[in-house]
Amino acid sequence: MTIYRATVLDTPLDPFTGGVLRAESDIALAVSDGTITARGPFATVRAEAPDDDVIDLRDGILLPGFVDTHVHYPQIRAIGGLGKPLLDWLEHSALPEEAKLHDETYAAQVADEFVHGMTQAGTTSALVFGSHFATAVDALFRSAERSGMRVTSGLVVSDRLLRADLLTTPERAYDESVSLAARWQGHERLRYAVTPRFSYSCSADLLEACGAAYKDIDNAWCTSHVNENVTEVAEVARLFDGSSYVGTYQDHGLLDAHTVLAHNVHPTDAELDILSASRAAVAHCPTSNASLGSGMFPLAGHLKHGVRVAMGTDVGGGTGFSLLKEGLQAYFIQSLLRAQGVSLTPAHLLHLITAAGADALGLRDQAGDLSVGKQFDAVFVAPERNSPLGVGIRHAADPEDALAKIFAMGTPADLARVWINGDLVKQDVV
Repeated sequence: MTIYRATVLDTPLDPFTGGVLRAESDIALAVSDGTITARGPFATVRAEAPDDDVIDLRDGILLPGFVDTHVHYPQIRAIGGLGKPLLDWLEHSALPEEAKLHDETYAAQVADEFVHGMTQAGTTSALVFGSHFATAVDALFRSAERSGMRVTSGLVVSDRLLRADLLTTPERAYDESVSLAARWQGHERLRYAVTPRFSYSCSADLLEACGAAYKDIDNAWCTSHVNENVTEVAEVARLFDGSSYVGTYQDHGLLDAHTVLAHNVHPTDAELDILSASRAAVAHCPTSNASLGSGMFPLAGHLKHGVRVAMGTDVGGGTGFSLLKEGLQAYFIQSLLRAQGVSLTPAHLLHLITAAGADALGLRDQAGDLSVGKQFDAVFVAPERNSPLGVGIRHAADPEDALAKIFAMGTPADLARVWINGDLVKQDVV
């Protein structure tokens, strides 16, 4: 067993429903076989295990591992394609790069880059948009398995309006999805997600095939996009004879508590009611929404209707793997919405990138906070002492102020160590 001595910040109780930041200094977390077995004042925990190794982390702040609920593995090399709205960006930046993953060697390289980028940014669990090529999905799962990261992903399917080399048929989409799930579902910390790209690029027949795969794959998840861009939303309504965007998924058996839909920048109240009733979650991706000019996320409306919301980086529409940056951008967007926005505190931001994500992905019993019984997924924030963030943390008025500074200034470079299930996956060389 190992004892970690640290200042620990987490949000086991939802700040959106009355919870507060749990901030405790000189706390000991006892970890055995990757699981937190005790938590309490250091002197107490140490007295119960006087011979165990102690790792002293008091020169920084320990946070739960971050949870990314929407990110595209094939797009890591497409980050930074600015100046285009969604559909133009897809055509000219994202999809040409995604098409390259038909090459298995290329896909394996991208998969390793992707997983490395995620873990180095503190992400320990993720719902990942896979590839249109089954062999590339295999490459992602292999890389994730080597890292120990919790990854839920699957074959991305489309049968219209994209470049021809990314299209499939309903029959092939079903067969390849079921085959991939048979290889990877439940293997280590891996799970399968049925992944229609978005209703814009999926016919009713393809969505029907996705619904069949979703039903036939035991404990499957489902992810897609919804209501991201006004032009896309209007085209989906035309293609589906006036159906709502959310309705296109509901009508094909793809909407329940295992569903996470990305963006939802332009929902109707009726759609929010459907999402709430189904217990589906929404992945809010603020840097992507800003960089592609998609719009400002109506968080207040989601909360009012009881829709679960977590965070996604949406690489490569988003501008990097840092969920700290996404939290800060979410804060900016809600501030710009003024009376229509939600006044977000640092505790809200931490919850969105940790416990809310774990809840959206059905991992709340394993991850999201640093309580006894949870797996030791953790991020150690320890910036260079005299950097602006180092100075800010050292002179913070209280733990919430320190957390605010972490969101305002923190980058992956400030994350000195990252653990997944007790295994160290990042350690800065001093």
